[in-house]
Amino acid sequence: MNGTTADTETRSGSGSDELVFFVNGKKIVERNADPETSLLTYLRRKLGLTGTKLGCAEGGCGACTVMLSRYQTHTQQLLHYAVNACLAPLCSLHLVAVTTVEGIGSVARKLHPVQERIARAHGSQCGFCTPGIVMSMYALLRNNPTPKMADVEEAFQGNLCRCTGYRPILEGYKTFTVEGGCCGGRGRDNGCCMANGSGAEESSEEVVDESTSLFNAADFTPFDPTQEVIFPPELMSLTKGERSASLCFRGDRATWLQPNSLDEFLRLKWKHPDARVVVGNTEVGIEVKFKNMVYPVILAPAFIPELNEVRKTEDGVVFGAACTLSHMGAVLRQEVETLPPHRTEVFLAILEQLRWFAGLQIRNVAAVGGNIMTASPISDLNPVFMATGCKLTLFDKDGSRVVRMDDSFFTGYRRTTVRPQEVLVSIEIPYSKKTQFVSAFKQSPRREDDISIVTAAMSVTFHPGTDMVEALMLSYGGMAATTTLATQTEKKLLGRRWGEELLQDACSSLVEELTLDPSAPGGMVTYRRTLTLSLFYKFYLTVLQKLRDQGVKAEEVRSDCQSAADLFHPETPSSVQVYQAVPEGWGQDDVVGRPIMHLSALKQATGEAVYCDDVPLYENELYLSLITSSRAHAHILSIDTSAAESMPGVVCCVFADDIPGSNATGPIQYDETILADRQVTCVGHIIGAVVADTQLHAQRATKAVRIQYEELQPVVTIQEAIAAQSFYQPIRTIQNGDLEAGFKQADHILEGEMHIGGQEHFYLETNVTLAVPRGEDGEMELFVSTQCASKTQSLVAKALGVPANRVVVRVKRMGGGFGGKESRTTVLSTVVAVAANKLKRPVRCMLDRDEDMLVTGGRHPFFGKYKVGFLNSGKVVALDVSYYSNAGNSMDLSLSIMERALFHMENSYSVANVRGRGFLCRTNLPSNTAFRGFGGPQAMLVAESWITDVAQSLGRPADEVRRLNLYVEGELTPYNQILNQFTLDRCWDECLSRSGYQQCRAAVDLYNRQNRWTKRGLAIVPTKFGIGFTSFFLNQAGALVHIYTDGSVLLTHGGTEMGQGLHTKMVQVASRVLGIPCSKIHISETSTSTVPNTSPTAASASSDLNGAAVQNACEILEKRLEPYKTQNPKGSWEDWVRAAYFDRVNLSANGFYKTPDLCYDFDSNSGQVFNYFTYGVACSEVEIDCLTGAHKNLSSTIVMDVGHSLNPAIDIGQVEGAFIQGLGLFTMEELHYSPQGVLLTRGPGSYKIPAFGDIPTRLTVSLLRDAPNDKAIFSSKAVGEPPLFLAAANFYAIKDAITVARGESGISGPFRLDSPASTERIRNACSDRFTKLCPPAEPGTFSPWSVQV
Repeated sequence: MNGTTADTETRSGSGSDELVFFVNGKKIVERNADPETSLLTYLRRKLGLTGTKLGCAEGGCGACTVMLSRYQTHTQQLLHYAVNACLAPLCSLHLVAVTTVEGIGSVARKLHPVQERIARAHGSQCGFCTPGIVMSMYALLRNNPTPKMADVEEAFQGNLCRCTGYRPILEGYKTFTVEGGCCGGRGRDNGCCMANGSGAEESSEEVVDESTSLFNAADFTPFDPTQEVIFPPELMSLTKGERSASLCFRGDRATWLQPNSLDEFLRLKWKHPDARVVVGNTEVGIEVKFKNMVYPVILAPAFIPELNEVRKTEDGVVFGAACTLSHMGAVLRQEVETLPPHRTEVFLAILEQLRWFAGLQIRNVAAVGGNIMTASPISDLNPVFMATGCKLTLFDKDGSRVVRMDDSFFTGYRRTTVRPQEVLVSIEIPYSKKTQFVSAFKQSPRREDDISIVTAAMSVTFHPGTDMVEALMLSYGGMAATTTLATQTEKKLLGRRWGEELLQDACSSLVEELTLDPSAPGGMVTYRRTLTLSLFYKFYLTVLQKLRDQGVKAEEVRSDCQSAADLFHPETPSSVQVYQAVPEGWGQDDVVGRPIMHLSALKQATGEAVYCDDVPLYENELYLSLITSSRAHAHILSIDTSAAESMPGVVCCVFADDIPGSNATGPIQYDETILADRQVTCVGHIIGAVVADTQLHAQRATKAVRIQYEELQPVVTIQEAIAAQSFYQPIRTIQNGDLEAGFKQADHILEGEMHIGGQEHFYLETNVTLAVPRGEDGEMELFVSTQCASKTQSLVAKALGVPANRVVVRVKRMGGGFGGKESRTTVLSTVVAVAANKLKRPVRCMLDRDEDMLVTGGRHPFFGKYKVGFLNSGKVVALDVSYYSNAGNSMDLSLSIMERALFHMENSYSVANVRGRGFLCRTNLPSNTAFRGFGGPQAMLVAESWITDVAQSLGRPADEVRRLNLYVEGELTPYNQILNQFTLDRCWDECLSRSGYQQCRAAVDLYNRQNRWTKRGLAIVPTKFGIGFTSFFLNQAGALVHIYTDGSVLLTHGGTEMGQGLHTKMVQVASRVLGIPCSKIHISETSTSTVPNTSPTAASASSDLNGAAVQNACEILEKRLEPYKTQNPKGSWEDWVRAAYFDRVNLSANGFYKTPDLCYDFDSNSGQVFNYFTYGVACSEVEIDCLTGAHKNLSSTIVMDVGHSLNPAIDIGQVEGAFIQGLGLFTMEELHYSPQGVLLTRGPGSYKIPAFGDIPTRLTVSLLRDAPNDKAIFSSKAVGEPPLFLAAANFYAIKDAITVARGESGISGPFRLDSPASTERIRNACSDRFTKLCPPAEPGTFSPWSVQV
């Protein structure tokens, strides 16, 4: 091939070139590369490498991370970098080596240290995110075998985990770093910082059996960087030998052209002016996937030398447009290190934006030219390029021109002055002048890997030696349809002195110039307008400092304002975990109480663990895609499937008429339909499905189905439901004491209200079902990712019109559940089963993240109203509280959730006279459902709100008022349950001492006196969580244990594994009862054909219930083996088993357990609701930036009573994971709905769960010692849900900090802060001179972008 254009146009055969690349050292030659196929699809479907996972398909979660390596001929170096396989086009991989998690090690062959350490450090729970995290770390080590901890944190910016709370992952990987020698405060040697007096106060009285290490790093296989997999030698010679040729790949709908020279690129762009230019595919990939764009011609100029070159000129540094952001960052860092500081102001501003620009996997492939040409109004970099007047070089086939990025460059939403035939070739980033100062800012809901709310870049140049403004550029993103310059403000400030007067005029001018329509897309209008002023103020302070540093006479910056100008620098987190070690002399074989590793952790770290969608494809398998409603409430007039049915690969469509059994479904009441029948009641209501040969074909055809609606008025929010009296029955009430008398007795009465937003489960593995018809008697086998196999079985049987004994549901493991897979998995499973039944062929469906978020519902939003009566001492004597939950378009589990909310309405406080009422709002949203905590956290957050109000109105410290009102042993709850074995006071006191609460409080108060614009807050919060299903019949469990003649044991029980370590604990229980090592016991899966009629794995009770059932079965077997042990006391386990077998003894037993004494009646408010309670206390310190609303979690100390822990590593993992999930719920995760009921946040791009950088800088978790619980297996306690609420300590610490900030503006007393405490809510609550300039628009005068549901 000589790479001429003519050659590109006339290709033989399919008209495509051969794509040559390597995967895990093996050569792949693909003759039909489709430009629309991603690397991820190719790996999973074509090569059967299922270790790489699909988490979001938009480059936002990192589950699909792989490493790419290529040999660079111009530098003669190997380049290794992590990328998101879900966005990497297959066609971009010519002559690239791909390394996946399977390629670096396996349990069968040999583990790589990166795989081993995350597993042994307990950093893998559900394991679905683990391969991606492993590959991010692996790519880092390939480039830098001795990284710093900061490098590790940067490498993980693009990876999410929903289970672990991140701490154990960082802890395990800290062992690779230069700081790894430090034990992280776990006291390994005498050279430890803890032993030198900088540790906790308690170290004087050492407790003998207190253990603080969950793993021993000395056991890890040493890491030897010289032993890595080599770059394929054949690929090296292919790369060196290839005379760069142009390539062409043709697919069904698109052609990929990869020109080899700038001339050819310009000719192709002239010929195809509308072609999309793709380098990293981080923008176009999203458009094709989520915006249904089709680009018939794609130009891929990534390897054209001119587009990759970096050269220095007199004025600055020129970057080719295809330079990746990672490369640009590296070059600029080098420049900053070598040049004098005054020349690198612009570079530093760009580097500041790059720190928070997406994740590393995106920065490694995204090109600087793509960032400019995408012309996003919230681009992080374009404001810097604009404010500093960067020059762009544009070419077309007739010549070139240079344009400056100024206010005329962006001509409209995502449009620029670049002409269609032109190509951006390079950007020149200038050196700064001696008297020029540049700053860049980005404000987003989450610090790492997030889309901006407002970005800004500001540049000011002074007349030498003075503080007189010579030139000023203020550029903002997020304030209009384009990146804009505040030109009028700039003009007004020229020639002025940089001081207080200029600041005031600048603010007044910016408010007038940067206006926003109150219904602007993205919402948060008041916040965004305030940010323009806050960010300018930060710039103003920064410049004043720098002027004074240069010796210019300028106004002085007040010492208490200096922290406002500080840039955020994350500290490496440190942590301590404390638990009670098993007593000395305890048998080594008895693993109960020891921190043993999750049994699947190693398999999860190598990608060998099989999840539902990893089951190999069946011979004639089909793929299903859902057709969902785009209206919240409407009659369906017609459905036109003709276009869809004529598309390639489509087999058929499925609608309500295809259901052989009943279309009615639902977990408790049958008030839902499997497929909509003539009416839809929410956006995302499933109307039908398309079945095709591949996922891509099914999804394309789904988009071609045309539905006509007759719209009806929807009810979307709780407030609309209250106005319309749209409630489900019954309305529950719990009342105790004499309310009227209580309020009469009170010295003070206050009222308040609070809204708590919903939460998306964001399990990393979305809902997935594979249904396989068995060909006779209506039998069907389903592989489902569900917490409730039995409910899936019964609802599928009902839909198919067959008895339940014809349907087998199998669950190997889930990639996370959190309650989201308790009842809502059946909305998908029933549809897939109906399709498989209709076609008599296996049918599979794994929902995309956006579909899953749209269809399956989440945590119930709650609105709480309360009236509380209290004495001057702070003692609460009367409480009247009403809860309204947004249940959605069906009942689902909403009643049980509201009941649990009422059972937790007082949290941990004793209130003599109390009434709680719960209303279920019927709305046109997808039905909300179970989510870790099940209504408890919402109710308890409201309780903490009134206790805080009481403290604020009395001017008393909140911790004193909480302590005064805490329950004591033997008191009665509002539902008349006696509190015995009450350990909350012990938890409270230990939490105070471990956190050093009093010293902390003094330090926080001092900090707040010394800083005006950053404030710290502190809060300590208790929790009391009732254990057991409130639907009493569910408190039962079964187990089935087989002993085989070789002595191996197969264990099955009714619980499912979703990362919480249930199977591990069950093996520990069986191991203890049978007296054999864990290695002899195996759990294969949970199946309806082994243990029938199982309760869902939920309510934190699964270890209690299934553990007791396993114990029961094992005790039966132990009893049967007893005679053979007596006959042969010196024999081995195998001897006894064989003897029993030859004596014809049944070596299989099924066990059963039901929780005793549970019964409760709402009408009489009598009976026992819960088996026992799990208690905990958390103390947190936070710091808020009053100007932007950003916050840092400085420290959290958690003390949890989990009885005698069955497995401290798993229990501490549950405490930390739940706590970080709660942190998301209360401080960052926000679901946005349009007024028409459309969910606007449908993926990790717009919905932010906590990331690695959000965990507390100091985290201490202590399991309360000497607290046996006689109500559960081996004196343990439930742990899954209770810790989640403890993150409320961070919410109320934030509220504490805001209170101080409001005090600076002269505002005092109780105030309403809704959850989550997002950056917007924090900033708006800190009233000051800037917020006063931006008053919100009157409600009712505009239609908001999103509404509080």
